[in-house]
Amino acid sequence: MALKAVHVSDVPSLDHVPENAASLSLYSPSRFLKAGGLETGRSAFKAPKFLVIGHRGNGMNLLQSSDGRMKAIKENSILSFNAASNYPIDYVEFDVQVTGDGFPIIFHDNFILSEQNGMIYERRVTDLSLSEFLGYGPQREDGKVGRSLLRKTKDGRIVSWSVETDDSLCTLEEAFHKVNPRSGFNVELKFDDHVVYQEDQLVQVLQAILRVVFEHARDRPIIFSSFQPDAALLIRKLQSTYPVFFLTNAGTEIYYDVRRNSLEEAVKLCSEGGLQGIVSEVKGIFRNPGAVNKIKDSKLSLLTYGKLNNVPEAVYLQYLMGIEGVIVDVVEKITEAVSNLMRPSKEGAEEEEEAVVEEHNDQSLQHAKPEFSQKELSFLLKLIPELIQQ
Repeated sequence: MALKAVHVSDVPSLDHVPENAASLSLYSPSRFLKAGGLETGRSAFKAPKFLVIGHRGNGMNLLQSSDGRMKAIKENSILSFNAASNYPIDYVEFDVQVTGDGFPIIFHDNFILSEQNGMIYERRVTDLSLSEFLGYGPQREDGKVGRSLLRKTKDGRIVSWSVETDDSLCTLEEAFHKVNPRSGFNVELKFDDHVVYQEDQLVQVLQAILRVVFEHARDRPIIFSSFQPDAALLIRKLQSTYPVFFLTNAGTEIYYDVRRNSLEEAVKLCSEGGLQGIVSEVKGIFRNPGAVNKIKDSKLSLLTYGKLNNVPEAVYLQYLMGIEGVIVDVVEKITEAVSNLMRPSKEGAEEEEEAVVEEHNDQSLQHAKPEFSQKELSFLLKLIPELIQQ
């Protein structure tokens, strides 16, 4: 991948938009200075508690997984977002792209696949019109049949996108109107790793997304995030209302753009670009636990994502390390575990006794709060990087 560096000083803010995007000037950032209770400013983002964020709603779809939870509900759908909101989550995370005719839609993959007359057709999502995109999969209109929806797995195989409970594809605007208003939105700005984006292309896409956000977000908490360094810098330049986080693999994968290859580079990008935080692959944090304090010293917030976040013990360890939240797939399991770990350690003799009985009845750490001394925690932080090396 090769990405063009963006001179963000040359990019207009929402207060000085180009003529071809004049409608954005109607949405004054001052209307949303404390939207959802989040204060604005470079270092102002502070989570009120340990956050749990539902990945693509109630969890991503892994169609070849033996775990039924990974194919229970269609990911990135209204149904999935509202299913997640039935649990004590703080945000739902989803991927936003913009169609060829300028509409922000919610979909993860860069390409969409279907089968017709025995032939498989693959199209880039951002080349589709809105009506073409919504024509795939289940249709909301009675009697209307959509095009079949397939998916390419990481190993290159093409499989039917079959889940236990399906739902239609949706737009960002639709999500604002149909998802439980108590759920915040972690809006991932999705771009193709293998495409070189020109500055004006990025600005056009981000402005289309901002139009919908400022028109429909109301008081809903919003976090923007992106793996695309220039997009993260630009969305921060274009608005000062909502916090912006830089997504990083933290060196677990290597890219042409060095800004994506380490936590150190992520801190540098955020500090120089005025971003509020980092969302790191959790393995990158466990391999380099000392980075947590460095990130905090830089006055940045830290969230994580990754498969290990579906393990209650790994989530609890992050809580002890001072990480501010996790993006998870098994929403029910992790919200229950986090609710338990947030309980005060002493709630009276009778409640303590009940907790002891419960712990004996169910030895799973999902239902019991692990206890570590400072010495034990220090040992774990030294041991874990060795355990997760590949």
